[in-house]
Amino acid sequence: MSTLRMAAVSAEFGRDLEEDFAIAERLIKEAGEQGVRLLALPEACLGGYLLSLDDDRELDEGPPALALDGPEIRRLTALAGELTVVAGYCEAAADGRQYNSVVCVTGDGVLGNHRKVHQPLSEDASYASGDRFHAFDTPVGRIGMMICYDKAFPESARALALDGAEIGVCVSAWPGARTNASADLEKDRWKRRFDLFDRARALENQIVWLSANQAGTFGSLRFVGSAKVVDPGGEILADTGVTSGIAVAELDVAQALETARRSMGHLRDRRPETY
Repeated sequence: MSTLRMAAVSAEFGRDLEEDFAIAERLIKEAGEQGVRLLALPEACLGGYLLSLDDDRELDEGPPALALDGPEIRRLTALAGELTVVAGYCEAAADGRQYNSVVCVTGDGVLGNHRKVHQPLSEDASYASGDRFHAFDTPVGRIGMMICYDKAFPESARALALDGAEIGVCVSAWPGARTNASADLEKDRWKRRFDLFDRARALENQIVWLSANQAGTFGSLRFVGSAKVVDPGGEILADTGVTSGIAVAELDVAQALETARRSMGHLRDRRPETY
């Protein structure tokens, strides 16, 4: 049996890159000391998210735009060392556009990159949209990545699963409800949706699922935390709740997928010609 110890982070990140790297370094070190080999940090953890998702939001220069082959991502790879680390950032692309992106690295370099496809509310005023979902091989297995609102669309995770992803990693800056917000984040409507999407995407594709999220507040946004690891049956193996923390779980991924798919294989039993 070959088990993988993996973790998803709920933590607060802001505009100060040096501070963000200090937090990331602490989390990577803490995870490594616990034997974690795959670590997911939140959306926009390098430079922070947007201050607001309203059209009339206050003037916000937004997060610093970082090149995929630039010094900041190289710095992240150096911190990762032997771990496989997933982290969100604002990508400065060669075409001059900026994307809400997530990168997967080890100490050897960049393994994969995803640009957020689905943009909620007025996010498209700050970022261009990505146009594909793809899985890729890593030292800890075949991974597919997505960002926040991407997981509200079943096609996103399905595309990754059909591309062979054994582990789905979704990084988020998912806030609490904009209207009728609950004083208790645990009872927040948008927190419930966040959790439902995590469990449904794992279960319907029978894959392992890591969900990282921002915590605390930033601008007008109050994030729900709730980082978690979900098994291929949709059961939550570890969860941070609405506070900052690291959700750590250990699983034989290949065995878990084989067991989940043995009798009812959701990918195997698809009837694409009827959809």
